[in-house]
Amino acid sequence: MDMLVTYDVNTLTKEGRSRLRKVAKVCTSFGQRVQYSVFEVTVNAVQRERMMEKLLAVVSQTEDSLRIYHLYGGREKVVESYGRDSYVDFEGTLMI
Repeated sequence: MDMLVTYDVNTLTKEGRSRLRKVAKVCTSFGQRVQYSVFEVTVNAVQRERMMEKLLAVVSQTEDSLRIYHLYGGREKVVESYGRDSYVDFEGTLMI
């Protein structure tokens, strides 16, 4: 399943800055950064549950915001990108 993971972490405190790094690290392990706090993720059901478990263990329910958008139909059908786009399709052919 293709998803967009977005977050806004309160970084006014040392703990918040630590949470920000941890959230980014979790997201990086499941997908790729397309903007500073936005990741495109392709996971199966088990990976999704593991990712959500890790993210919810990091974010503060009272200080932060985490949003997950399900991209039904796949990224190629639901995403329009203008300007610099750093997305790499790892499922397709890679040229080195």
